[in-house]
Amino acid sequence: MRRLLSLASIVALTASLAACSGKPAYVRGSENPDLDEATMSTGLDKKDLENLFAQNSKSLLESGAMRRWRDMSREGKEPRLAIFPVRNETSEHIDSQLQALLSKFETDLVNSGYVTVVSYENQGALVEEIKKQQSAAFDPEKTAQLGRQLGVQYFITGKVYDSAEKSGEERRVQYFLFMQAIEVDTGAIRWQNEANLTKGLVN
Repeated sequence: MRRLLSLASIVALTASLAACSGKPAYVRGSENPDLDEATMSTGLDKKDLENLFAQNSKSLLESGAMRRWRDMSREGKEPRLAIFPVRNETSEHIDSQLQALLSKFETDLVNSGYVTVVSYENQGALVEEIKKQQSAAFDPEKTAQLGRQLGVQYFITGKVYDSAEKSGEERRVQYFLFMQAIEVDTGAIRWQNEANLTKGLVN
């Protein structure tokens, strides 16, 4: 116990000295609750992406498409859907973060209790083909064919893109996350939404 207290004292003293000397010190979010709130650049960070996905998730869960799927489920015809990758059309290196947040989006749908979500992650070669379809030459018809191969009635996809402006030393970047649910058989768009946020550097 004495050794633990001594170690804690050393850590506290080191942090205090660093603060006094003006040198940077490492901190955890649990030690500084505002750490995740502060923005450090005009780029997309974890909080920004969570915000964009949360807006889209809320829109889908409250949409006419979800009401239709709820009715289908109550009639014993629970719809099957898959979530395809979101296309990154920004200069930000956020592909891994997008993947993680798509899993959270998937969880929201699973927990709704009205749809069966087919994970594309377990489909091997189909995943690679889906990723190819998420290129600049995105072909909705081919993506629909992949949906049929997965045995789903609907697929959800989207893209994230940005618009930047600069004036002197000031800079503004607007980010958009556009998502939609498409019916595989007809190609009809059953839901779509665009969430957005703005970040800036001002004097």
